[in-house]
Amino acid sequence: MAQPENDHQQPDRDHKAERKAASKVTVIGMILDAVLGLIKVVGGALFNSQALLVDGIHSFTDVASDWVVLAVMHLSRKEPDADHPYGHQRIETLGTLLLGSILIAVGAALAWENILRLWAGGALAVPGWPVLVAAGVSVASKEWIYRYTRRVGLRIRSDLIIANAWHSRTDAFSSVVVLVSTIGAMLGYVWLDVVAAVVIAAIIIHIGWKFTWDSVKELVDTGLSEEDTETLRAIALDTDGVRNVHELRSRRMGHDILLDVHLVVRPEISVSEGHQIGMKVVTGMRGALDNIRDINFHIDAENDEQSPHVTQPHLPSREEIRSILATQLGSFPAHNRLRLHYLKNRIHIEIFLDDPEQSPLTTTQVRTALSDYPWFGSVRVWQATG
Repeated sequence: MAQPENDHQQPDRDHKAERKAASKVTVIGMILDAVLGLIKVVGGALFNSQALLVDGIHSFTDVASDWVVLAVMHLSRKEPDADHPYGHQRIETLGTLLLGSILIAVGAALAWENILRLWAGGALAVPGWPVLVAAGVSVASKEWIYRYTRRVGLRIRSDLIIANAWHSRTDAFSSVVVLVSTIGAMLGYVWLDVVAAVVIAAIIIHIGWKFTWDSVKELVDTGLSEEDTETLRAIALDTDGVRNVHELRSRRMGHDILLDVHLVVRPEISVSEGHQIGMKVVTGMRGALDNIRDINFHIDAENDEQSPHVTQPHLPSREEIRSILATQLGSFPAHNRLRLHYLKNRIHIEIFLDDPEQSPLTTTQVRTALSDYPWFGSVRVWQATG
């Protein structure tokens, strides 16, 4: 039977609304980062707090990352076009990779600076009480923007926005370090500043590594987990009409999932029945994972995974077989219909005689006429009855 290949996409989400929501939360965060950065840099310089000064620099790196997020979200939420038929979500993945790299770099810089301070062991000036106020305001503000940004990221299913939310929380962690180090300095335990800073820097590096590694796995088309893959395979196998499933392949594009699957069905069914079976599989898979964007299914009459070249291109076509039958039988009227089954390098033929009296033909005649052809498998002749 014919082997239709079908591409079934989930209706596109409202990319315009998603861009608007992402831009709004990012701009709010960027303004907050700029204000906090200015307060902390000025406060650190005026009130003898190197930690607050560095934390202010960290806030300004958040402003830079917010610009990256704005640019990437604008590009990644564009509608599919001729050059990018699957959409532009991979740009978001690239942005998440860049953002994760920034987190790693900032965390490593903070860790290295504080390790050097620990080794130096020099005396530090005791910071003034306004440092505590600035750090407290920073912690509260950054925790609020973290929760707000993360909520938006989850709603629009954007890993980049979620990553930026965690970037905001790292700034809150840094401000906690400032609080601890300032209190420690006031009490005479200056070493608390350094130890806490190194611990928080390690947390920042860990978060950055997670986002970076997840992005790398997506960019190299890492598939779904074994558990999710087996769930989808079981759904297909449980669908009425599916005899086997193979070449179930998956990959991610942003938060979305793209699937390819080959479904083995009975070889004698019609193309439309095979398509209907495939649509039932699509419905079942979408019910299991709601973020499947695209399912491309291929209907097979036999398992071509174990024998990938079971049907060779040199086998004769429908018109060639008609010509051979006409030559071998003397004639083969156009109103005689053919149904061809290409299975395991053989062609199995069904002939339907709409008017047997005008063109009498028997199975034995056809079998004898085609017996010398290596591609011939079997033949059945069906006669219409009044």
